[in-house]
Amino acid sequence: MEAVVHQEEREQIRREFGEAVNMTAKQLEQWLASKESKAVGDKPDGESTGHASGRRIVALLRTRPDDLTEDDYRHMRKVTGYVHRHTAQRPASDITTSRWRYSLMNWGHDPLDH
Repeated sequence: MEAVVHQEEREQIRREFGEAVNMTAKQLEQWLASKESKAVGDKPDGESTGHASGRRIVALLRTRPDDLTEDDYRHMRKVTGYVHRHTAQRPASDITTSRWRYSLMNWGHDPLDH
């Protein structure tokens, strides 16, 4: 993936990430400790991709903007893309306890929090 060079682009990535991730670091950390969080997603190495991403998002939320790395910005883009793609696939049924919602929450986005 190409490097994030320009300050304007970094600001845009942070803004879009902030819009996609609507859970606080504390909320996400508490969610990731739940059995529901651990029960969803693909698990290539024992931990789901979304759960691992959630742990990284907690760290990103606690990182000062000046301390973010190129790799952090790439992950922020990945999170934003995932949230946008996944929210577009919202099921017609009640989502309150759905695997769809739980998966999104692992990525820092609770679709019930408007």
